Order: sequence, then structure tokens, then C-alpha cells
Amino acid sequence: MTPKRKLVVMGIFSALFGCQQKTAETPALNQEEYRVTAQLNHFLRPLDRGSRYEDPLQEALAQQGLGEVTGGGTMQRESGEIEYIDVEISLTDLEAGAPFVISRLEEAGAPKGSLLKWHDGSKFVTVPFGKREGLGIYLDGVNLPDEVYKTSNVNTVIEELNRRINGHGELQGYWQGNTETALYFYGDNAQEMAVSMKDFLDKDPLCQGSRVVTIAPKEQ
Repeated sequence: MTPKRKLVVMGIFSALFGCQQKTAETPALNQEEYRVTAQLNHFLRPLDRGSRYEDPLQEALAQQGLGEVTGGGTMQRESGEIEYIDVEISLTDLEAGAPFVISRLEEAGAPKGSLLKWHDGSKFVTVPFGKREGLGIYLDGVNLPDEVYKTSNVNTVIEELNRRINGHGELQGYWQGNTETALYFYGDNAQEMAVSMKDFLDKDPLCQGSRVVTIAPKEQ
């Protein structure tokens, strides 16, 4: 029986994901609060969620006197892969604050398939938002010849795929499962990114048998 292997993703991610999360200072809210949740269809790790979304949004809300970010989280599938991330927000003005939050999150790169949610009396309101599209490349970590795993470097794959979509997208996340390693690219157009990557995916030994999945908007 062939033992399971994991592709080791090293080096490049220290630069991509090495940012430190900051804690912004905000005044306490003394007026009515509206609790809203931004559910983001973006497969980011906690530090990256903080630096991309939570910290900039906290600063923007404080500057406008519209509220504050109160937390964030990650929903995972049974496999451990991210299903979505969320940012919890308290607004002082829902009418002005909700579109402001959506605008800021879209400026930060919120993908299609994201939702802003809140309770309005007895109703539960859900507003879709997001502009960026996403592509997941799932590399086979089990079924390729042993020699491929010994001689190939997943960071080379990342560099080549990033180069092919330069100016139109970039790698923003990854996940290492028991049988697959997923690379998450976000950009202007998922289909165009897939076309740009196809020649490399077809010929590179480590990419044989890989799955290409549109993750934003989510495939039906």
C-alpha cells in the first residue's frame, strides 16, 4: 500500500503570509449597536484575515465613527479545509454602515460569494457582495511516482503559476490535506486565470492529476 505523502510548502509563504496582526484602539460605543457578520468566501489563515480585513476595517470604521470590529473566525470543513472566514462587526448606524463595510471589504479583495448578514427585528437579512474571483489548484499528494515527489518543488509550481497570472491575480492562501495540497489564487477572472495556467499544469510532473476548481464564485 502506497503511504500517504504531504507536499511541503516552504519558503515563499514566509514572505506572503508573514505579516503580524495589529490591534487597533477604538472608543467604547455608547449608542445603539447593530451586530453584523461579514462571511467572506476567502480561504485565508487567521493572521492574513486580520491584516487584510479586520485591521483596515477597524481603522476605517473608527475614523467614520460608524462602529468597530469585534472579532473574526474561520469555518472549516471536516477535512480541515476552510469553508469560509468571517468578521464580526458592531455598527452605530446600520443604514450608512452596511454599505460602507461592503465597500471597504471589496476594496480589500473580498471574493464573489461573500455575504453580509444581520438580524432586522424578526427578519434575517443577507446581502451578497464581493468582486474578485478565485481558483483552487489541488495537487495530488499520493498517486504520483515517488521520483516526482523527490525531485519536484511545490514552490516552483507556485512561482510559475503566479508568473502566468501576474497583474491579474496571485496566490493568497494554501491548505495541506492528507492526500492533496490546495493552492488558492484570487484575481480578476477565474476562467482566464485557468487558461493562463493550463500549459504549465499540463506539462509539470507535480501537477499531473491535479484538480482545478473555481472557488469564487463557488461552483454549483
